[in-house]
Amino acid sequence: MISDRQLPAADRRVQLMATCLCDAFYDDVARATVEVLEHLGCIVEFPEAQTCCGQPAFNGGDWKASRKVVRHTVKTFTGDVPVIVPSGSCAAMVFHGAPLEFEKEDDAPAVDALARRTWELADFIVNGLGVKTWPGKFDAKIAFHRSCHSRGSGTSEAAISLLESIDGVTVAPFGEAEQCCGFGGTFSVSFPHISANMGTLKLDNVRAVEPDYLVSADMSCLMHMGGLAEKAGAPLKTRHFAQILRDALNPATAG
Repeated sequence: MISDRQLPAADRRVQLMATCLCDAFYDDVARATVEVLEHLGCIVEFPEAQTCCGQPAFNGGDWKASRKVVRHTVKTFTGDVPVIVPSGSCAAMVFHGAPLEFEKEDDAPAVDALARRTWELADFIVNGLGVKTWPGKFDAKIAFHRSCHSRGSGTSEAAISLLESIDGVTVAPFGEAEQCCGFGGTFSVSFPHISANMGTLKLDNVRAVEPDYLVSADMSCLMHMGGLAEKAGAPLKTRHFAQILRDALNPATAG
């Protein structure tokens, strides 16, 4: 989607967009993201006024409301350093969805500028920083879910390559890997039965390879599938890939 994204400067200063899901449910993913970036020598800034990327209203068709949120995001993430997002979904909203809804707006250039600075975390590590392998050790068989919103960037390929490079990690392929998990934000609310059936099909394929963890670059997908698995009475351990990278660096303290 974005072919001329901004690369980090020599000081590797970045801004972290933690997302609503980190704020409300997955604070450890935000911590893991900071630890991973700092391990790579990045200086992480956290703009305190950040809220939402604007995706819920965008997906619901209320682009006027979404533009209001996006304008706040643009105002909050000032400067010229890369903006790193531990979510393929929210990153895609910033570098793809937002430019679409601002095509006829006077402040479109500012939105486009933020889009070119925005990276999903795995994509940034591999394709922005040029880091191809990850040190440490983490003994686990992992099933990696390719989220729909990460298909417009190098996210999934980058995350899988980093995970496969960790000593002790096996990434197990499973059936219908390109199938959506059925979450889709408001889709799961508007069509709950279809959403649940899609998620159950995904879980059946994941469970067939008996993974220790279901891993993804998107917390929303993990929340959806983890919830379905728990409701079915067969809980499945889920982790964001940043947590695996962080814990591989500290195997003695990994939970």
